[in-house]
Amino acid sequence: MAALTPGAVRKQIAAGTPDAIYLLTGEDDVEKSALAAEFAELVDEGLRAFNVDRIHAGDLTTGDKLADGVASLIAATRTLPMMSPRRVVTVLQAENLLLPKRESEAATRALDALESLFEDPDPQTTLVLVAGSVDKRSRMFKLLQKRATIVECGAIEDRADAERWVRTRVAAGGAEIDAPAARLLVDRAGLDVRRLRSEVERLLLYALGQKRMTVDDARAVAGPASLVDDWAMTNAIEARQPAEALRQLALMLDAGAPPEKILGQLGWLVRAKFPQLKPAGVRPAIDAVFRTDQDLKRSAGEPRILLERLVVELCAAR
Repeated sequence: MAALTPGAVRKQIAAGTPDAIYLLTGEDDVEKSALAAEFAELVDEGLRAFNVDRIHAGDLTTGDKLADGVASLIAATRTLPMMSPRRVVTVLQAENLLLPKRESEAATRALDALESLFEDPDPQTTLVLVAGSVDKRSRMFKLLQKRATIVECGAIEDRADAERWVRTRVAAGGAEIDAPAARLLVDRAGLDVRRLRSEVERLLLYALGQKRMTVDDARAVAGPASLVDDWAMTNAIEARQPAEALRQLALMLDAGAPPEKILGQLGWLVRAKFPQLKPAGVRPAIDAVFRTDQDLKRSAGEPRILLERLVVELCAAR
């Protein structure tokens, strides 16, 4: 089956249209745990005690224990939902199911039974396997590639996903974060998971003991802004998005980009793109770039203001 991002899976959960089997993998344990917990939303809150099961596979270290664990899993997935259209069964540390540590006749029989379950899942049950490191060469993983939806946890898709990521990490630290504070951290760190993790860790340390993190807390610890895309400013001008173009310009300047380099990008945009995008705007755009170049060389104004004026003019010419 398909490989989906965590964001795409959340859309399935919200729409109430989940697949039969999911394998959540990746190094981001917090993301895996948060996503696995969200599957419970497929069942009305008052009915979750009857229709949501969690199985821990961490202690399935022998063939006999594995056989018992697989039997319990099959029984849970084959049980009919009670007053609900769907059941959810989550298996934590599922790598112990998929690749037993010890081989034995009991383990082999258990794996055969598990394969039969994967080949013929119950249509009224969603099975969620939460695994750490999985051998992608193994027979069981190759079967899941055919029968399950594989979800790699750890990648961030867009700004909204990054802000949700920040909120999840802060919640895992026992606190909450205001929406403007989460946005500020994303503005500064971009979509880089490593830098976002560092920003959140610093915030939790700085506000140790607080139950809610504010934008002032985030501003106190956030590092310098990070660019998501070196060409986001010129792309925004092409798309006639002056507000986004100015935001990206501010990110570039805050990150230490020389004004001359930014002016060079804008000059390239005018020379390479404007003749096709807006032929009538080429001459005014060239004049604006030339004037800004002269003003920068003569120190005729603050570079940030001169470049902001140029960006606005180019958006208008575009």
